[in-house]
Amino acid sequence: MKEVDLILAEDTRTTKKLLAHYQIDKAIISYHQHSRLAKVKYILEQLKQGQKIALVSEAGTPGINDPGAKLIDYLVSQLPDLNVIPIPGPSALITALSISGLSADKFIFLGFPPAKKKRKKFFEEVAQAKHTVVFYESPHRILKSLNELAVVLSASEESRKRRLVICRELTKKFETIYRGQVKEVIEQIKNPPTGGKIKGEFVVVVGRK
Repeated sequence: MKEVDLILAEDTRTTKKLLAHYQIDKAIISYHQHSRLAKVKYILEQLKQGQKIALVSEAGTPGINDPGAKLIDYLVSQLPDLNVIPIPGPSALITALSISGLSADKFIFLGFPPAKKKRKKFFEEVAQAKHTVVFYESPHRILKSLNELAVVLSASEESRKRRLVICRELTKKFETIYRGQVKEVIEQIKNPPTGGKIKGEFVVVVGRK
């Protein structure tokens, strides 16, 4: 971060805290899923002028279920010789798989379920998958999604026994891991030991058939 000229951050407020901690004083602008084409063209121009740019995700790894993927695709199409350097970092899906105990030799990552349309199709895809499936969910939709998943898994005895590992707030202060069949983990999440509202981002890992 100290070596670049400009930092692109999904949320500048979060990134500024990190920069302040390490006493890094660099130009910083926002880049997120709602950024307009003018912002993208500005970034392109900075690269053409020889600027070194860092791309920072709000959480996790840039480009993985992250708006940075579209930016990289566009920039490389405009500057074929652009040197894009990956820096290994946290990734919720890999972190969850690593402690799940479920087979990760082959797995399917589906991102977030659709907010409205095609939700049934999404969960049917999860249920029919021959490999371990990973998807993300927000705190206000986690129970709805798990109940919808329970419906499609109830189609057969084999499906009902599928093991789930659900991870909340991975690597953070209130990290919580839930394990069991779908209805068991629903009850665990509904009744947290501390009570109160369901908070934090979730990673759902569904074992293969």
